[in-house]
Amino acid sequence: MTIAGSIILIMLGAILTWAVDFTIAGLDIQVIGVILMVGGLAGLLFGIWRLTTVRRRTTVTAAPVDAAATRRHVYEERSYDDPTI
Repeated sequence: MTIAGSIILIMLGAILTWAVDFTIAGLDIQVIGVILMVGGLAGLLFGIWRLTTVRRRTTVTAAPVDAAATRRHVYEERSYDDPTI
């Protein structure tokens, strides 16, 4: 779950908890809103944690370069058999 998706869940849960005023038989809209907010908060914390650990683990090390091994000589011979106009 991305951070934007988590924020959307939190906003949707807040709307269902505090802004919706109707009831459905056997279904409590406010409880569903609280569940969505808690799930969005958990996803947000997990997304932030994942971003910080991925950035911390990324390291770049430079390997020593052997000049003789990287130098190459390429000889290309082209022959054209087409007649000149």
